[in-house]
Amino acid sequence: MKSIADIKAIRDKMQSQIIMRDNNTSDEIRVVVGMATCGISAGARPVFNTLIDEVAKRNLSNVKVSRTGCLGMCKLEPIVEVFVPNQEKVTYCKVDAEKARNIIANHIVNGNVCTEYLISGKEL
Repeated sequence: MKSIADIKAIRDKMQSQIIMRDNNTSDEIRVVVGMATCGISAGARPVFNTLIDEVAKRNLSNVKVSRTGCLGMCKLEPIVEVFVPNQEKVTYCKVDAEKARNIIANHIVNGNVCTEYLISGKEL
């Protein structure tokens, strides 16, 4: 059994993640992870957790990381979609934890799409 202090620390960490996911502003960047059965079995859960951790680590208050169901391209899972206001949606495929860190660093922080992770004709 954990101590009361440990349990409170876990609660505080989870509450900050919930607040971060529920923030709602006009300049909000949304990062959506496909978390249906196909995505989870392909490794979407560690990708989702990495995205949450990176956003928290960098204190990106205008970034909301959320889950969605099947995105319809099961063989390309895990899929991450990035919605930046006034820009076209970007869809990344076959994302792992390392790619997730790069997406946050390059796309979210620096504004440079990680073109090497995009869907190309050969995956289809």
